[in-house]
Amino acid sequence: MLSDNDATVLLSIARETIINLVLKQEYRPEPREEKALNERSGCFVTIKQDGELRGCIGSFQSERPLFQEIAGMAAASASKDPRFHPMEESELDNFSLEISVLTPLQKIEDVEEIEVGIHGIYLEKNFSRGVLLPQVATDHNWDRTTFLQQTCLKAGLPKNAWQGYDADIYIFSAQIIKEKN
Repeated sequence: MLSDNDATVLLSIARETIINLVLKQEYRPEPREEKALNERSGCFVTIKQDGELRGCIGSFQSERPLFQEIAGMAAASASKDPRFHPMEESELDNFSLEISVLTPLQKIEDVEEIEVGIHGIYLEKNFSRGVLLPQVATDHNWDRTTFLQQTCLKAGLPKNAWQGYDADIYIFSAQIIKEKN
């Protein structure tokens, strides 16, 4: 678990990374002393504008300390999410951040193991992959089946592809850190 101070530092790093990227200024977060910020952990950085998704990119594993991974995912969310154009200067006064620090993936054999609101889903079938963070299901009031169907759709698969013998389903949890308005 990250402390409130750790959370504040990570949100600050993500915000500074995005602002400097958009303004085309160099930025590299200073090395951190906090043990939790130097752990290697998967994470996602979500950018929202007016409550709507503006970018979200992450990774399930990291070869770098968490504070550096957050900076990398923040930059990618602002500039490389294929669903959106790269952020522009005019958007810098109107965005909020949400960081999800992930537990390792755990393969499951029975979808009954999925706890909506606790687990996110990572689904693989053939060469398709889809992931939805734990908070997506609760934000949309989805039940387990709808959550699985939406993960399939995100992977570009038919909505019931999760039921196939060749679908691999993994769960994970996340510590969610949000900016306070």
